[in-house]
Amino acid sequence: MIRGHEEAVEIKKQPNHKIYIQALRQMSPEKRLLKAFGLSEFTRQLFIHGLHKRFPNLGDEEFKKILLERLDKCHNRNY
Repeated sequence: MIRGHEEAVEIKKQPNHKIYIQALRQMSPEKRLLKAFGLSEFTRQLFIHGLHKRFPNLGDEEFKKILLERLDKCHNRNY
């Protein structure tokens, strides 16, 4: 359980986590990198889909502006 600012959050059980880690360890470095790229692309597409659902009536330019603003907020500023 993680304690947040207002309430505790239950962490979802991950029964296949160990199997997933073993599978990743058995992959070549190239395959692991391709997997990371694939997951990054999936996450990006999921983010865009969520924004489209939240702002269904925006034109392309307005949507692009919001997308870039949100991505800027998400960017890791430690680098």
